[in-house]
Amino acid sequence: MTKVHPNAAAPETKIPTVSGDGAAVALTVWRRSLLFNGKGFTVFDAKGNLVFRVDDYASGSRGEVVLMDAAGNPLLTIRRKKLSLSERWIVYKGEEVGGEPLFSVRKHVTLLPSPALAHVTGGYAVEGSYARRSVAVYDAARRPIAAVEAKGAAVGPDVFRLVVAPAFDAAAAMAIVILLDRMFAPRRSLILP
Repeated sequence: MTKVHPNAAAPETKIPTVSGDGAAVALTVWRRSLLFNGKGFTVFDAKGNLVFRVDDYASGSRGEVVLMDAAGNPLLTIRRKKLSLSERWIVYKGEEVGGEPLFSVRKHVTLLPSPALAHVTGGYAVEGSYARRSVAVYDAARRPIAAVEAKGAAVGPDVFRLVVAPAFDAAAAMAIVILLDRMFAPRRSLILP
């Protein structure tokens, strides 16, 4: 059986270091809950250690998600903005949903073909294809700061790599991945099995 978490060194990343003070961080994202056989995410570092997790306790509720560290402490709370014409999500630090948001993400909607998937406050752009696990996050100067890459056919689409430049927060990058999943993951139909 193929291992989900990497124990070997990750191949060379395509993302250059923006700040020059370290190497990019490669994480393995598993689109499964660690505790339950259901929805959620489990994220490992290059040594196979648990870094982040998302456990979706209420599978019917798609309006709020909490990104936790390995110990289960809330790092970020992601909440869908109600009464919005476009799909917009707001990210808060910890469990503080009433405080000042860290950033917001808006789904890109257009009738014309475009590589854009979403827009993040601060001039960040998300481009590519989430279905193919080929996504890049760019800062305002169009420098790549994070990327989602397919891990390989042996593990399927539920396991992929998240590569984060040292100048960008890995938790924020994971929040963007969670939002892409909420915006673009195929939904189960009530009619079809």
